[in-house]
This record gives sequence, C-alpha cells and structure tokens, in this order.
Amino acid sequence: MRRSNPWLSLLLLAGLSACTPAVPPERDLLIATATTGGTFYPVGVAMATLIANELGPTEKVLASAITSSGSAENVAMLRSGEVQIGILQAVFASMARQGAGLYEGRPTPALRGLAMLWPNVEQLVVYRRFAPTGYIDDLAGMGGEMISLGPRSSGTEVSARAILTTLGFEPGRDFKVANLEYGASADALQDRRIGGAFLPGGIPTGAIAQTYASLGASAVTLFEFSDEHLARLRARYPVWNRFVIPANTYPGQTQPVRTLAQPNVLATTSDVNAEVVYLVTRTLWTKIDFLHRQHAATRSMTLARAIPDMPLFLHPGAIRFYREAGVTVPPELYPPEMPVASNR
Repeated sequence: MRRSNPWLSLLLLAGLSACTPAVPPERDLLIATATTGGTFYPVGVAMATLIANELGPTEKVLASAITSSGSAENVAMLRSGEVQIGILQAVFASMARQGAGLYEGRPTPALRGLAMLWPNVEQLVVYRRFAPTGYIDDLAGMGGEMISLGPRSSGTEVSARAILTTLGFEPGRDFKVANLEYGASADALQDRRIGGAFLPGGIPTGAIAQTYASLGASAVTLFEFSDEHLARLRARYPVWNRFVIPANTYPGQTQPVRTLAQPNVLATTSDVNAEVVYLVTRTLWTKIDFLHRQHAATRSMTLARAIPDMPLFLHPGAIRFYREAGVTVPPELYPPEMPVASNR
C-alpha cells in the first residue's frame, strides 16, 4: 500500500504550529484518497486543510489526506478502521453496501455517507467505424478488437465492468481487454493498437482531448447511452444519472453526447464519533467556497446536491447537520442505529 506521510498535508498546508495541543484519537482523522495524479488526492488534501484550519484550534479536530490506489483500497481501509473518511466512486459504495459485484457475498453494513461530491462522466471513445449507431450496443460488433478498461483493479476498470456486465456484455468474449493508464490508452488509440478505451472523468478529459486532436472527430467518437441503458443500470446500481457532454467539449466534436455520470461519495463508518462527523459535515458545506477555490472539480458541489442518490445510509452526525440546514432527509437514508425523525 502506498501512503503519504499522514502529517505531511497537515504540516505543509494547514499552517498549524508544532505547539498544537494533543488531539484525542477520535478527533484525529485520516482521509483516504487515490494516487497523486488524479482528482481524489488534491481534493482530499483541500478537505484536510479546511478541517484542520477551521476545527483544529477550537474543536481539536484535525485531518490529513493519504494516498491510496483508489476506491477499492479506500473501502478496505474504511472496513479495517485504518482510515475514518474515504472518497469513493458511488458504484463502489453501492457494491460494498449490497455485497454485490466486486464485494459479492461480503457486504459492509457499517459504511455511512457524509455527502455526494462531484460527478465522474462515463466516456467510451472508439474509432467511428465501430459505431454504426453511435450507441454502446455497437460494442457487440467489435469482435476481436481490443478495448482498454483502465488499469487492472482500478476504479475505472471496476465501474466499466459493472456497466458492461449489467448491459449484457462480457469483456474477453465480446472484445479483447487491455488494462492501460489514461495516457497509455490515448497513445494506443493514436497508434491504432486498440479500438477504444473507457476514460471516465471530469470534462474535458485530457486523454480524450488528445485523441480527438490527434486523430480528428471524423475518425473517433464517444458512445452514447439510451434511456433504456440508464434504466437498466439504475435498476441494479442506482448511482448513474443522465449527463450530456456539450458540443465542442473536444476538438471537432460538434454534437452533444448523451452519456452517464456517477458522483463520488464522501464516506465514513458507523463507529466514527457522531459529534466529529457533524462538525466535519457542517464545515464542508458552510465553507464550500474554500474547496471551490482549491479545485475546479468541486465547483459542482452544492448543498442541494449533497444527498440525492446517496447509495449509503447517512451517518447520524451528518443527518444532524442536514436537518439543521433545512435539508429534507428521506427515511431510507436513516441508518439502523438512528430512529427516523420528522424533518420539520
């Protein structure tokens, strides 16, 4: 497991002095993110900085961000208690709660939600000659072509396989599988060594922009998803929503693309102190402008979008804040350890 020094972001970014009073263990938080090259890590560092700056001096609540291999490892560290907070793709949270997919037969009932974060846009770029209809159904005609699903066991691969198997495709049977990083996928497409690649992320995604710029929009396209595709996915994993990539997001892409997006989730577990979770959730939303300034991905985060489509029970501490903020918490988001109360 690759980890950063758990105090590095705190010491460098939070600006707290060495004479900070000792912090009780239940108020000293680790936030699991992903590799330093993605979005999870810088946003996690920004969250840790915000928590330390706002809550350290008055509430003795501190936080630091650590690197990981992404959502799958973050679930494992939350389960083991090695971290108190983790950033997850929503499909991982849904699978872990249900004991489905990657976690078949191994549910994690203690997972709890704090908030929904920014969206990951599903993007499958292929050579246009493989897309007679333009929809993902065209994968059935790709035969021996190779599709990159992202690095092995990565969030990209797991979410791609969840989409494909739910829609009736079998990687390895309907097409050959490559496990390439984003940059390597773009290079392989440009060299015509693969026929397509899953490249989800915030838009515009650099690897896709590079591919469009190099090959031209007449050579490549992004598969679309129909309303039926979306309904089938939501029936199993109710985390995806409609997302339209605007025209001209990529070089030469003159038409909008009807695809899907899943949000990321800020998760914790039921045994994390409720007062601490309340303070963290309150700080996150009352000081959201800080995160907006730190990373562009967070600018889609608003209080109104904090709990719709949440795939986990909310933590009681988070529910306390949302109720105080006037946010209606649906009964199905109350955890077993907390009675459902009126939102008035």
